[in-house]
Amino acid sequence: MFDKSSHTILLTGATGYVGSRLLKLLEGNHTSGAEDNQESTTGRRGTGAGYRVRCLARTPAHLEKRVAPATEVVQGDVLEPETLHRGLRGVHTAFYLIHSMGDSEDFEEIEQRGAENFAEAARSCGVQRIIYLGGLGDEEVELSAHLRSRQAVGEILRSSGVETIEFRASVIIGSGSLSFEMVRDLVEKLPVMTTPRWVSVKAQPISIQDLLEYLQRAIHLPPSESQVLEIGGADRVTYAELMKEYARQRGLRRCMIPVPVLTPRLSSLWLALVTPLYARVGRKLIDSIRHPTVVRDDSALEVFPVRPRGLRRTIAEALKDEDREFAATRWSDASSAGGRRANWGGVRFGKRLVDTRTVRVSVPPALAFGPIRRIGGQNGWYYCNWLWRLRGVMDLLAGGIGLRRGRHSPESLEVGEPLDWWRIEAYEPDRLLRLSAEMKVPGRAWLQFEVTGEADGSRIRQTAIFDPFGLAGLIYWYGVYPFHALIFRGLLREIARRAEVQSGENL
Repeated sequence: MFDKSSHTILLTGATGYVGSRLLKLLEGNHTSGAEDNQESTTGRRGTGAGYRVRCLARTPAHLEKRVAPATEVVQGDVLEPETLHRGLRGVHTAFYLIHSMGDSEDFEEIEQRGAENFAEAARSCGVQRIIYLGGLGDEEVELSAHLRSRQAVGEILRSSGVETIEFRASVIIGSGSLSFEMVRDLVEKLPVMTTPRWVSVKAQPISIQDLLEYLQRAIHLPPSESQVLEIGGADRVTYAELMKEYARQRGLRRCMIPVPVLTPRLSSLWLALVTPLYARVGRKLIDSIRHPTVVRDDSALEVFPVRPRGLRRTIAEALKDEDREFAATRWSDASSAGGRRANWGGVRFGKRLVDTRTVRVSVPPALAFGPIRRIGGQNGWYYCNWLWRLRGVMDLLAGGIGLRRGRHSPESLEVGEPLDWWRIEAYEPDRLLRLSAEMKVPGRAWLQFEVTGEADGSRIRQTAIFDPFGLAGLIYWYGVYPFHALIFRGLLREIARRAEVQSGENL
């Protein structure tokens, strides 16, 4: 049996969508997003809280500030086998949640090599169990490279000699998940859709809450042989039905016109145009979802006391969690590590639009944050102040508050205080300032500043976030974007300059 007090769990992929949520559950933190809905239909919470957790990360610095004090973070890369033993030594159960849609053509070979390295290191270090999350798909048909790779990784882990529990899941639905955000973007943006053949393919969407419960309960299974467990939600639906249910809950009327001539390649280009966030993974995504992903062996329901949610409840909870998770999300970490972000028009997270910019300065974080702490009020906005004042006048004419509120103190900030037409939503001295807009706009807007220390100075990240309300919101964003690009570029540049000047004055 697994003993929380003496056995260690290793978690890989802790910065990913599933891994980051599983990490909080293992640490015993049920306070954010999907974890709040961990209550299962059995009437009991998941079995875990307060495990001894160790995370394996290629760059530990990216993870150390996100984990609980008791969680250990060690450096390791599955493509560098010599780095794995330190992380796996003394581990009872290891979660293998490493996967990428892959930008390179040889991503299958890379993923399999990483799995082989991890499996060999786990065996030699005496790991008792590996828990792996793969994907559903009929092995008897020719699968996409994406699904084929996921199943090949599972086979490698199972053949390692270490007991391996491989979960094969269908589409994962939760606020922030790739599939959910793709559906959001399509339904929110297109009143009329010309739909390719893959929208009629059956899937069995599973909520992130149910998936996490399966993963967590697998820790406590009695020792056994390696096994493959297929998991999905309560409903089998087509992607068209999934989109229609989302539209129904959002109160949107949408028309879908099937166009059978749209091949996977053409579909990926169509998807890239409509959902920019997924442009670089569109082909692999379409190649995968054109295959049915339904549960054919429901033995997981006999092994675990999990009764998966239906589609209606799954989407409702994803929409409910959206605002709560948005406030806690680091937008700078929202896309995967490959590829550059397109700056024009921002990065699209479902219907949200984001403009993020960074600059490096050769001063410590306290000095880099100084101009941010003093922004607004009598100090102004550092660049093109006349445009800020003009926008304030326009807001007043529209019945808003304009810039007349100023700020309470020219030097100090407090959460909840007004700052011109913003309100301070989050503040961490010398690290973070997030402002929520209270001006008249067709949507919700935030402006966030983050400062992180580096070996030779600091990095300042400035992020403008806009959640548009319908077509008017989209027209507003793209209409004012040239002005925003000018203002935000100049604002960040001026913050950096003032930080450097202040550093010189302090010498």
